[in-house]
Amino acid sequence: MPSAVYFFSMTTRMIGSRLAFVRRYAAAALAERRREARTPILPAPERPDPSSWPDDRLTLSWLGHATVLANFFGHWLITDPALEPRVGIGRGFAKFGPRRLVAPALAARELPPVDTVLLSHAHMDHTDLGTLARLRRDVHAVVQRGNRDLARRFDRVVELGWGERLAGDLEVESTPARHWGARVIKDTHRGYGGFLIRRQGRSILFAGDTAYTDALTPLGRRERIDLAILPIGAYDPWINAHASPEEAWRMFSDLGARWLLPIHHATFRLSREPVEEPLARLLAAAGPERDRIVGSEIGSTWTLPG
Repeated sequence: MPSAVYFFSMTTRMIGSRLAFVRRYAAAALAERRREARTPILPAPERPDPSSWPDDRLTLSWLGHATVLANFFGHWLITDPALEPRVGIGRGFAKFGPRRLVAPALAARELPPVDTVLLSHAHMDHTDLGTLARLRRDVHAVVQRGNRDLARRFDRVVELGWGERLAGDLEVESTPARHWGARVIKDTHRGYGGFLIRRQGRSILFAGDTAYTDALTPLGRRERIDLAILPIGAYDPWINAHASPEEAWRMFSDLGARWLLPIHHATFRLSREPVEEPLARLLAAAGPERDRIVGSEIGSTWTLPG
């Protein structure tokens, strides 16, 4: 039977190993902060003016990463709002994680009164607690099953599993994805996915974060989808969790959607591909149909044609 000395020795080694990891991480994080101090965050290429958006159509703007602000026939919604300088662990200056390459097209304080916030999954670049804390408490939060606690500051929170629907002024259906949902290593109970959003006979698919999957194809066979919001970045080397631009175009084509809004690129450095590569590859994959790709500049405003 191992002696107390053995257990003490093993415990000491374990603690020492973890402390060494923390010291290495802290040193790397501080070095990164010093480098970033010499590299300013670029302004968004364009700036939307939501006060001018009419209530009788769909108008939207990609604010950066997976954050899309939309006036959907008078109902204001926002997807995966992440508008702080960083995403990651902590709050304010004490937040550790990737820093923005480009500022959001609108700050949280500049948002119009939002009716609904949609949260696709718990990853910190999609569910940013700092940004959520700046939204009004009466916003209606719709989350994937198992994520209610991350939206508990809101008065109304609805969890949806794949295929489940929320009826009402805005109809929302949870859709499948090929990804994962844990915020930290152990909370594997958390769901993940996207949302099919319907209003006034129009529909938007916000796919959240996903690798290539044909699980969304039946949605397009069931009904016409006006706009597909699909991720196109962070595929190198994470191709098993994030679709490449060519795979995103294939999913869009299989859906039969009218228009494609590419997201999840050009905002944070989350992988190895060059920042400009995802959009360039998507446009190349689209070829003569590239005019179906809309809103690809951060802050640009797009209105659904009649």
